[in-house]
Amino acid sequence: MLRSLAEATRQAAHEHEWLADLLGGRPQLGPHALATGEAVVAALDDVDVDAIMPVVAAVNAYVIGAVRREIAERRAERATGMDEKRWQASLGPYLERTFATGRFPALATVVRDAAHLDADHTFRIGLDCLLDGIEARISR
Repeated sequence: MLRSLAEATRQAAHEHEWLADLLGGRPQLGPHALATGEAVVAALDDVDVDAIMPVVAAVNAYVIGAVRREIAERRAERATGMDEKRWQASLGPYLERTFATGRFPALATVVRDAAHLDADHTFRIGLDCLLDGIEARISR
């Protein structure tokens, strides 16, 4: 249920970009939001009652951060006319000079050698990590 909530919230924000600006504030407590909250809490019925809201808050915080980053990237692309790949390429010479100093070896390795995943893969891997941690914590 937590995965479904995360993916549905992300999808809604991608379809209605303005939603990203509202996420994270005081919750809207209309009938749909309450019904969603009820379904999520009911699905967590085997979780200690004191852990339910922190667990839901952690998933919401992850989704809000990911969605805001993704929407900010969309907005930057529209404002500059430069997609993420072109922006990264424009920074290439600066990063190469900076990394050549040897001051940032771990970061240089990641930038040069790691797979550069798209937003969908990045979101899902991060969500998997979070949900795995939640599962481990509540299984104790």
